[in-house]
Amino acid sequence: MISSSIIWIALGGAFGAITRYAVSLIVGYPYGTLTVNIVGSFLMGLLFIYLNQKGLDRWQPFLLIGLLGGFTTFSAFSLDTFKLYEDGRLMMAGIYVFASVFLSLIALIIGMVVAREVFA
Repeated sequence: MISSSIIWIALGGAFGAITRYAVSLIVGYPYGTLTVNIVGSFLMGLLFIYLNQKGLDRWQPFLLIGLLGGFTTFSAFSLDTFKLYEDGRLMMAGIYVFASVFLSLIALIIGMVVAREVFA
């Protein structure tokens, strides 16, 4: 049986992805992505603190993982980085930022090279 959290995450993710697409149409390339990343990160920080302070943790799967995760995965990356920083794990936060950005770009390039060879 599928847990209710999974369903809420899926619903939030669908709404987030639709919203991301709408913003990209309205704002245009590449500023739509930039806008989504900045707004999503702001909302992730705002809602994370608000939900924790108000004891509304049950909304985290829908709002944080689903809605904002679907809107922008950059917001989840930003929150993870801040949590490492807040826990005093500064070196790990720096490594995480560097590895996330650098390795993701390398993976993208490798994926493109492989796709060009395989699907050309």
